[in-house]
Amino acid sequence: MMYLPHIGRRLLACLLATGFSALMGPAWAQAPGDQPLVAPPPTQAAPAAPARIRQIMVEGNQRLEPGTVQSYLLLGPGDVFDPARIDLSLKTLFATGLFADVTIREEDDTLVVTVVENPIINRVIFENNRALKEDKIRDEVEAQPRAIFTRARVQADVQRIVSLYRQAGHFAATVTPKVAEQPQNRVDLIFEISEGPVTNVRRINFVGNLVYSDAELRRIIATKESRWYKFLTSNDNYDPDRLEFDREELRKYYGDKGYADFRVVSSVAELTPDQKDFFITFTIDEGIKYKFGEMTVESQLDALDVKVLEAFVRIKPGALYKNQRIDDSVDSLTFAAGAAGYAFVDVRPQRTRNRDTRTVDVNFIVNEGPRVYVERIDIQGNTQTLDRVIRREIQLVEGDAFNRVLLDRSRNLIRGLGFFKEVNITEKPGSKPDRAIVEVAVEEQPTGELSFGVGFSSVNSFLIDVSITQRNFRGRGQFLRFSVSASSRQQQVDVRFTEPRFLGRNLSAGFEAFNVRSDFIREAGFRTNSLGGSLRIGFPTTASSRLFLRYTVRSDKITAPSVASTDVFGNPVFDSNGNLVTTCTASLQICSQLGRRLTSLVGYTLVWDKRNDPISPTRGFNVSLDQEFAGLGGDVRYVRSSLTADAYRGIIKNFTLSAHLNAGYITGWGGSALRINDRFFKGGLSFRGFGIAGIGPRIVEVVDDGNGGTTDLARSALGGKAFAIGALEMTFPTGLPEQYGIKGALFTEWGTLGLLDSVDKVVADTSRFAVRDNLAIRGSAGVSVFWDSPFGPVRFDFSRIIKSKEYDDITKFRFSQVTRF
Repeated sequence: MMYLPHIGRRLLACLLATGFSALMGPAWAQAPGDQPLVAPPPTQAAPAAPARIRQIMVEGNQRLEPGTVQSYLLLGPGDVFDPARIDLSLKTLFATGLFADVTIREEDDTLVVTVVENPIINRVIFENNRALKEDKIRDEVEAQPRAIFTRARVQADVQRIVSLYRQAGHFAATVTPKVAEQPQNRVDLIFEISEGPVTNVRRINFVGNLVYSDAELRRIIATKESRWYKFLTSNDNYDPDRLEFDREELRKYYGDKGYADFRVVSSVAELTPDQKDFFITFTIDEGIKYKFGEMTVESQLDALDVKVLEAFVRIKPGALYKNQRIDDSVDSLTFAAGAAGYAFVDVRPQRTRNRDTRTVDVNFIVNEGPRVYVERIDIQGNTQTLDRVIRREIQLVEGDAFNRVLLDRSRNLIRGLGFFKEVNITEKPGSKPDRAIVEVAVEEQPTGELSFGVGFSSVNSFLIDVSITQRNFRGRGQFLRFSVSASSRQQQVDVRFTEPRFLGRNLSAGFEAFNVRSDFIREAGFRTNSLGGSLRIGFPTTASSRLFLRYTVRSDKITAPSVASTDVFGNPVFDSNGNLVTTCTASLQICSQLGRRLTSLVGYTLVWDKRNDPISPTRGFNVSLDQEFAGLGGDVRYVRSSLTADAYRGIIKNFTLSAHLNAGYITGWGGSALRINDRFFKGGLSFRGFGIAGIGPRIVEVVDDGNGGTTDLARSALGGKAFAIGALEMTFPTGLPEQYGIKGALFTEWGTLGLLDSVDKVVADTSRFAVRDNLAIRGSAGVSVFWDSPFGPVRFDFSRIIKSKEYDDITKFRFSQVTRF
């Protein structure tokens, strides 16, 4: 910076006059013959006025307007030339990052600002990147086309790229930035990348482990040793962040095995001289194994009963010490206090280790935490979904007391919408110590689908599907679907619409119209054609339960195979209208129910959902009770009830045990017999190991087995009035990378179906045919493989039958493609 001080002309004149008088002496002031004059008392010269800026001139600017440069200055026309303010202006201009050089100087009454603008980035080019895709690098760096070029930003981007390569195992990677100048003060920014070899993990060693072997501990941590066959994973590359995660995994593992004193002394990664491999060494101190001792609860809140709180601590003295059990107890106590009205509660466990008895006493101290209120709720990332669709699922509003339990519940409700890939709720300090800002960050996922699908399954053979579905219609959370699907067994046209907030209230309402044709000739000897529609509403009854009401009207037509009737001479017979007379060739049960019937019914579904996550639950349960009453007009009268219950429990990471129960009962009333299409049919997707309508009552042909006995050959399935099916399932990871979307499950299913009315057990030829109806238990076990393929979710079931009847339809392998994209 150049600054030239200014001396006023008036001050210069005074100084010159004073100096000249001193040189000439007193004679200069008195002429000859004049009277002596008394010199006047000396007077002090008036201070000169400070110089002021008349105008500001900007030089060297190319893209920026002079006014833009002047806006960063701390002085303007009319201000005094102040060196301090000029210096601050200079620093402010440099801080903008717009300029490579700036000088400020004074020329007379003009302040001249000379700038050299930083160039604009024309293109960002990455060269020689093979291990990492360009999109991944581009998302990480800050340099973008049309951005300002600065050396500091470029160096920061170099460090980011090097960090990315180190995470990918390339510790020898180097990045050299280069600049290619272009016209109009533009540059092409080029990052030349030398990736170097992949630095793998050659060996992982543990020092100090006496209880668990090196091999067992290697299975716990995320970092793996490099092997030639591990080409599908990157966990065998050295990553410092992953190493820190491994330390925490070891602490959790030992902490849940009773080793309360466990600690990781050090974790050292040594690079080989050729910079190709790492040797990782964990030095640990296991300590001794503990059990839980005395469990106590102290509460500083008078309204909370300590005895009640102790019931939420589900730890028994003498049990093996586990850190996770303590964390679960803290969550339970926090939830109990929140349910009692204490939104601000602080639960702190105090552990007392008794090395002599090898026990750990835990005292849970419950105090009232600082009172914090919600100042503001910010929603980010919703590019399509309206804010109000998300806000109505949040259980808090601005001004409410901050409550972590309600926020966790809100996250599950938002995830349950199915509109977002990720949902994260965090809190930040507000404008005051007792205020908090809640941030809801969502990542939208596609909710609309235009589907033209062709598929195949062992259940329905070929599948053709054309559908238009929008689960978030107009971003308002509305559901709209129109579909046409066809398979060898079923053809369906369906239109459905649901408004989740009818009339602006927490009330869902919708309608459905459908036409379904089903072919069960092979399984049961009949076809159906159902045409109808329904209206439904739903509303919450509690925080975790909802009630849905519906009215349905449909017309059902049952048909069966038939042959033309003939007279004694073999000629076809026609009725009086000229129509060919046919004779039903199906069973008596089917032939007696041919024709069209109108069904008018009302029903309800009560859902009680206590799962910890609506998408991938690891704790909790879900219960659904469904009942239908047919007979409000129409030709059919029955009462149908069904119950579905699911329970989930996470065992270890990515292993979840679940139990499922499905049961139902239907009966006619008012003397009305049940039609076959209203009964329950089970098998296929509803009972693995058996085919569609594979279990339950069936017409069989009794034949001689050649050994003096008889055997039953299955004919037509008749369905049943009652059923119950239970299943246990353990889902587990397959070991393949998560992005492949493949997981497995071990299962076992047991159930029964039956209980026909006596009229439905009649057969025409009792010497050849019979109806088998006994509530015999069936059972199966096997493995299911689920693949979230690019074409839609695919499921493979491999089953082994444990218990069945000889006339059951058994399917040991089934492939199904439930949804096609």
